[in-house]
Amino acid sequence: MSVQAAGVMYRNYINGQWVPAASGDMEVSVNPANRSDAIGRYPLSDAGDVDRAVQAAAAARRDWRKQTGAARGECLRKAADALERRLEEVARTMTREMGKTLPEAKGETARGVALLRYYAGEGMRKVGDVIPSTDSAALMYTTRVPLGVVGVITPWNFPVAIPIWKMAPALVYGNTVVLKPAEETSVTAALVVECFEEAGFPAGVINLIIGKGDVVGPALVDHPGVQGITFTGSNAVGKQIGQQALARGAKYQLEMGGKNPVIVLPDADLKLAVEATISGGLRSTGQKCTATSRVFVHRDVYAAFRELLLEETKKLTLGDGLEDGVWMGPCASGKQLEKVVSAIARGVEEGAELIYGGKRPGDGPLADGYYVEPAIFDRVKPEMTIAREEIFGPVLALIACDDLQDALAMANDSELGLSAAIFTKDIGSMLSFIDDIEVGLVRINAETAGVELQAPFGGMKQSSSHSREQGQAAIEFFTSVKTVFVKA
Repeated sequence: MSVQAAGVMYRNYINGQWVPAASGDMEVSVNPANRSDAIGRYPLSDAGDVDRAVQAAAAARRDWRKQTGAARGECLRKAADALERRLEEVARTMTREMGKTLPEAKGETARGVALLRYYAGEGMRKVGDVIPSTDSAALMYTTRVPLGVVGVITPWNFPVAIPIWKMAPALVYGNTVVLKPAEETSVTAALVVECFEEAGFPAGVINLIIGKGDVVGPALVDHPGVQGITFTGSNAVGKQIGQQALARGAKYQLEMGGKNPVIVLPDADLKLAVEATISGGLRSTGQKCTATSRVFVHRDVYAAFRELLLEETKKLTLGDGLEDGVWMGPCASGKQLEKVVSAIARGVEEGAELIYGGKRPGDGPLADGYYVEPAIFDRVKPEMTIAREEIFGPVLALIACDDLQDALAMANDSELGLSAAIFTKDIGSMLSFIDDIEVGLVRINAETAGVELQAPFGGMKQSSSHSREQGQAAIEFFTSVKTVFVKA
């Protein structure tokens, strides 16, 4: 039975069937741009629902791994076709459910299609090497085997792309999956799983459990039938998941926060630097782990950069992401809005100068949504909270620097190390930046938020568990190497 056929009521997907949570409890998904707009009802699952999903995945794992990589890839290709057919529907639902603008939602959904097609091809790539043996009469080689059942825990900010960039490689390499999406984007997740159902994946290979993170998450991480956990989300939750998984010997992969810097040197193209800072820091309402947060600008061009940044930021339109011409939508939830507003207030209290925005629309059509104006802070000191803690909102902190080494020292003075960018025309400065910046994703004359699906992605320091996602690097987490020695 299709989820969509149930109208506004969405269910879990276990063993090839759409089923309610055992508790029967439901929650309403609300549009953050207009809280009177209910997208649908979703189940509040418990540990019993998780157990049923894991058992289904465990039962399906043997037959799934026995299929050829080409056959598993063909299932992904069909899922890509299904998602492409429903791109408009999925994107509009995403915009209604978490607030990003429709063009961004369409772009993300198209990226999901591309990810599925990319990993469909992975089913035909090599999975091992022949290794010379000291025994001339023997054959020695490596192959790769799937982990088994993989728990996939994903955030609300990329409700299509992140689940797919985790599930697609897990599936093509022979694992079965239990997906736990963020509660705030449960309906979007259900539509994505419908596309996998339409593609004809065998029962139990993909399972969806919807519910509160503090209930479903621990039950999935602690389940003895789950061999691997892949998580994207906050540092606090990620560390807890890592500890839980380690305690029982499960493999885990964590992608967490960032406090991503941009460095602008005197020879930079200021127009390009401003455009990239705005796009990297404020698009998607700043709700990206790779979003620009700290902007280190050389004193020689600081005033010019600040004025151009203000001029361009004032042109941005705030509103419902479904409406034409809107550049920035609301925060994804009331909880996230409160976090952003609190961070802005803290910045003012600590002595930073709020030179633009940072206010909530008090009346008019935006009053019923979780909106906040993009905020720009001047005279920020590196020790201030807004320069140290991830905000996950449309907030930019401007910090003056004396030279590249000064900027690098401040940029690296962080527990996080996800992405960073520099704007300069000098090749020497570029090379120094590449060598010395302590992040996993380095961008030259481009915004911090660019991630390409065919390239490894992940952070340093406390931004990740030091693993990498996407591209061919994904095979490292979702499989184990088996060394084989054969002698006739």
